[in-house]
Amino acid sequence: MPDEVVRLAAPAPGETVVDGTFGAGGHARLLAPHLAPGGTYVGVDRDATAEPRFEAFAREVAPLATRFVRAPFPDAFAQLAEDGVSADAVILDVGVSSMQLDEVERGFSYAHDAPLDMRMDQSAGEPASELLARLDEGELARTFRELGEERHAGRIARAIVRTRDADPFTRSGQLVDVILAALPPAVRFAPGGHPARRVFQALRIAVNDELGMLDRGLDAALELLVPGGRLVVMSFHSLEDRIVKRRFEAWLGHCTCPPGLPVCVCGAVTVAEPVVRGLSRPTEAEVATNPRAASTRLRAVRRVEPPRPVNGGVR
Repeated sequence: MPDEVVRLAAPAPGETVVDGTFGAGGHARLLAPHLAPGGTYVGVDRDATAEPRFEAFAREVAPLATRFVRAPFPDAFAQLAEDGVSADAVILDVGVSSMQLDEVERGFSYAHDAPLDMRMDQSAGEPASELLARLDEGELARTFRELGEERHAGRIARAIVRTRDADPFTRSGQLVDVILAALPPAVRFAPGGHPARRVFQALRIAVNDELGMLDRGLDAALELLVPGGRLVVMSFHSLEDRIVKRRFEAWLGHCTCPPGLPVCVCGAVTVAEPVVRGLSRPTEAEVATNPRAASTRLRAVRRVEPPRPVNGGVR
């Protein structure tokens, strides 16, 4: 959704844009030209392979000021704030990037046999192979059910535990074979995508703590924005979008108390306003040229000054 991202981020000359998931720099090359003269583009990524890509991008856009921070985006946003950086726009393209999917040896894809890693930062954390070896059957089933929304989570977890003692999981092809064998034939051959996709999604999210990163990163992004600054978030499945939607609703001042309470106790305060109502989805034309865009959910808000305290309340 390139045009929509540029429109909602609304970069202008002299402004600072923080790109929380630089990846291969696709959004950067769209947004950076709008910042000249005098603007700054800050790229953030936890993946070491993004840094040389950012260096190439920085050479392309010189003399525009640039900076790269290699860290998960919640940590990077906090570091930038400590350094006195504020942003006129922050963009987040969450989840796995196309470059990571296309690097077969990273093990993100169920379509290719590769080492079962799935770490976005290969210098830290626990690869998927170790996670599969460590979790018990109940933990595996819960992971597949909650993070992959897999209906057959229990069957798949049992098959993994039954297999792993004799044949530890080290490659993605092994895992795909076990998943397929655990599923009923009607599921294996049903239309609607590869039968292993939900388990691979769940493992990737668990390995990289993607939902926790998103939950923490949204608050850190808002703190980084100047009043009037825009936050644009692209998510790619319902678990991510649910977190973004609920956080945005809270920022818009919507009460988040459970139904039935006689008075509001959540302390809802308006700190943002919508840039676009609800969510935006890609056009049929874009999906036709880029099938990976099909699941994109885009939301955007603008930071506003919170109400001032007056005699113990707010105005």
